[in-house]
Amino acid sequence: MKQLLTLSLLLVATTLFAQEDANTPEKKFAFEGSVDAYYRTNLTAPNDENQIAPATSFADTGGFSLGMGNIIASYEKGRVGAVADLVFGPRGEAASATVLNQLFAFYNISENTKLTLGKFNTFLGYEVIAPAGNFNYSTSYLFSNGPFSHTGLKADFTLSEDFSLMLGVFNQTDVTEFNPDGSYAVGAQLGYDGQYLNLLYDAAGLGFEVDYTGGFDASEDFFVGINAAYADNDGEGFYGVDLYPQYGISDTFTIGLRGEYFQTQSESVDDDPSVIGLTLTGSLVIDEDLIIKPEFRLDSSSEDDFIDTDLMATKSLGSFVLAAIYKF
Repeated sequence: MKQLLTLSLLLVATTLFAQEDANTPEKKFAFEGSVDAYYRTNLTAPNDENQIAPATSFADTGGFSLGMGNIIASYEKGRVGAVADLVFGPRGEAASATVLNQLFAFYNISENTKLTLGKFNTFLGYEVIAPAGNFNYSTSYLFSNGPFSHTGLKADFTLSEDFSLMLGVFNQTDVTEFNPDGSYAVGAQLGYDGQYLNLLYDAAGLGFEVDYTGGFDASEDFFVGINAAYADNDGEGFYGVDLYPQYGISDTFTIGLRGEYFQTQSESVDDDPSVIGLTLTGSLVIDEDLIIKPEFRLDSSSEDDFIDTDLMATKSLGSFVLAAIYKF
């Protein structure tokens, strides 16, 4: 009888512990990142100490150069979690004042509502800071002139299967460590089936920017990405459009073109300068994690912004980049 009672109590205790373990939220820890390096040379200009390059962010030094190391650690338990995104190297230093590319906590209030507080990369634009997230290795003029990161609070809403909405309030654009003057920016994003309309108003910094980012599959192997933006800050700003057609030749090799028109605008300038950029990039994937990207780029400006091999002022610059990106 005692043995039967003991066995019964053991079964009850085991069941209670099992129920407790089942109700305890699962802990999820993830670790990922990338490293990249490149070789760059001018095709129509000298390669010397002047470091002649397009006026865009990153990938602008000659010879063999470093990109960045990117380490992302994320932790989630139940409805809450946090992300720490660290960057090292010239590209990371140019994009972020510190090694903290992103640092935020989040709370999933429900299946359709998520709150995020901290520093996170911008929601505007087609391209991102980490090269592993872009098709082209060099960056566009729209990306280089837009915001990189925000520090603040945002709320993401899933409105339906196709519609999404983000609303946020942030410090001044790209002022991410603290708020130095008490000014704030507000932003919003409306998404529909992979197309996004983005708005940012920052009176003390960037001003007002409206941005469209999206794309469509023309066929099973052919994709076209689109980015268009307009920004104005008391008569100073820019506008432009980028097209990103990409064709998958095989399971491991894709070729893509970035065609860009970009123009600055200023009330103090009669003829605002503009630039047309054409970037042809190949993307070869080796063993799923290593990506080799050969890239030819031609920048054509309305002004004599470059010099040629005879050291004469010219409106165009041709260059070549060979980049290697490893994702883990």
